Amino acid sequence: MKALVALILLVQLPIHKAVPAAPPAPLGCDDPESEAAAEVAVNYINDQSHHGFKFALNRIEDIRVVPQGPNNDIIFLELDLLETKCPILSPTPLANCTVRGFAEHAVEGDCDVKLQKVDGKLSVLASKCNSHADSSEDIRKLCPDCPLLAKMNDTEVLETVSAALNDYNSKTTESYLRLLEIARAKIQYHPGHVVVVEFAVGATNCSAEEAKANVGACQLLPEDQSNFGFCTAVMVKSPSQDLQVDCQLYGHQVPAPDIPLLSRPGVTYIHPGQDTSAGLPPSAVGITNHNLGLAHNNPVASESSSSEILRSMLSAKSVAKRAVAEAAQHDKVPRPVGFVPPPPPCPGRIRHFDI
Repeated sequence: MKALVALILLVQLPIHKAVPAAPPAPLGCDDPESEAAAEVAVNYINDQSHHGFKFALNRIEDIRVVPQGPNNDIIFLELDLLETKCPILSPTPLANCTVRGFAEHAVEGDCDVKLQKVDGKLSVLASKCNSHADSSEDIRKLCPDCPLLAKMNDTEVLETVSAALNDYNSKTTESYLRLLEIARAKIQYHPGHVVVVEFAVGATNCSAEEAKANVGACQLLPEDQSNFGFCTAVMVKSPSQDLQVDCQLYGHQVPAPDIPLLSRPGVTYIHPGQDTSAGLPPSAVGITNHNLGLAHNNPVASESSSSEILRSMLSAKSVAKRAVAEAAQHDKVPRPVGFVPPPPPCPGRIRHFDI
């Protein structure tokens, strides 16, 4: 009898449904966690790039987090990058690299990156990037006489690179240098006619003196002795004539395990019978800058193609929109008169300048 009474009382107790907890607020583009993920992404992008210059973060355009389980999140980033003055071969840490100024005909990179965060550790699963130079019209508005990026196969560019390398090799007592690739070129016509070139070089197994006898026998040093560098040359063609050349060798560097020597600038496109006087890969003909053009999947990731990151990011956007809507439904706190809502969490701040 007591058991029956207890059962009746239990049935009559009010049933309270658990109120679902509000989802966490979306991560802001300038939050420390977002900036930490962006730093990992940018370092990864530079490590996978083998041409041109290093890129630095300018702005986090968007970030989306898709929980996968306890202490396991997938993070999608949209990043704006800017080209720095550090060649991709340079051992200079990215933090010490100067971003190329707007008036220097800046180059911007747009990147989508997919990362995973497990137990607080970030790793990149996939990335896709493209880069483009700012328009000539924008440069002309700010600086009418500033030199503009020139095509790397421009006759004046090739002549300047050849003259600069010959000038350096004729004066050095060290190794004979071979051209690897032309990284950047600009031509100015007013008030003077000036050609500025920047190019990567590699030391050979010949001294400059030995190269005079048989330059064809001079080959790039083997991988375990490789020594790459970078040169800048300025040729003034009028009203007077002058040539200034500055080259710096970085010394032997041990490449990362996933970046073999044959992926280094200039080594992949030299084939028997091919004209290498300009050091240009066939795909570089006519271009004004090395497109970041990077689509890379981490070998340990499950992605089978670079398009997977785009499909995943579209899915993540719908998830993020639902989370924002649900959070808004839970936000019923009355606001005082004159309340100014905080700025939207994304896009984030511009670190350098907008293109």
